[in-house]
Amino acid sequence: MLRRTVTIAVSFACIMIAGCVAPNVKLFTDATDPLKEFALEGEAKEKILIIPIKGVISDFSKKGMLLSEPGMVQDIVSQLQLAEKDPDIKAVMFTIDSPGGAVTASDILYHEIMRFKEKSGAKVTAVLMNVAASGGYYVALPADYIFAHPTSVTGSIGVIFLRPKVYGLMEKIGVDVAVSTSGQNKDMGSPFREATEEETEIFQALTDSLGTRFTDLVLKHRQIDPEKFGNITSARIFLAQEAKDLGLVDEVGYVSDALFKTKGLAGLPENSKVVVYRRNEYPDDNFYNTQSQFSGSSLPLVNLGLPDLEIFSQPGFYYLWPAGFQGDR
Repeated sequence: MLRRTVTIAVSFACIMIAGCVAPNVKLFTDATDPLKEFALEGEAKEKILIIPIKGVISDFSKKGMLLSEPGMVQDIVSQLQLAEKDPDIKAVMFTIDSPGGAVTASDILYHEIMRFKEKSGAKVTAVLMNVAASGGYYVALPADYIFAHPTSVTGSIGVIFLRPKVYGLMEKIGVDVAVSTSGQNKDMGSPFREATEEETEIFQALTDSLGTRFTDLVLKHRQIDPEKFGNITSARIFLAQEAKDLGLVDEVGYVSDALFKTKGLAGLPENSKVVVYRRNEYPDDNFYNTQSQFSGSSLPLVNLGLPDLEIFSQPGFYYLWPAGFQGDR
């Protein structure tokens, strides 16, 4: 019995030692794998790249025991950089299904899309899918033409400031936090105490300023009737046809309609190659597949259907329609 125990122990030690020097074996494709081009249709030399923007817009990257995923900003910028190096890509079409997200992450994507247009000279179009609200609409603004799916929800043009509050709970359980600051506003926004009237006014001023930035960009990119602008700045949501009537989108239609329009804007032949960048090859692939990126949703080994609320754990300003958020988006 003792000999058997020793044998098992020695064998286990050998396995552990071998594991320390053996090559890293990957069971799943993850963020460390490079993006590769896959053709969905068409045979011509000229290409149209489809880039999905799906989920809450953030720059969070995630690492698990067996899987890792890039942040949405990193992943989309990587795709734009690849496209910029390919002279055959004459147009990029974004399919957007997002309730928005962090202000800075949304603004970075807006900036990078603008930069890509200027450097590449390619045409850019956008298709608003299920929800393309707040930051989801913000990132569509650089597009030369914006389509909305007939059942799309868009709008929510404004900013929201979110900050956790725990001081009520702390009082109930008899816990307090001692804070020393070098200035009266140093700990403004702290979750451990109620905001003062002055701090509330400061937060509102910051929120209004970021909201004005958003509406100014809408005025810059879209031809909006001044009489209708008040309806837009109320930050309410709209269905596709109403968004078109307000000037927020150019046309209501389907992805196939947007693809046809994109070819026309870029002066491309009907059999232009439609491509995507993915890390995996999918059988029977088409442009409704949004799996070209890992961002926007978590990748647990077992999906329990629980919402990913990581973004809401961080106090900050968001171009976000909160009601449009779903943890599994």
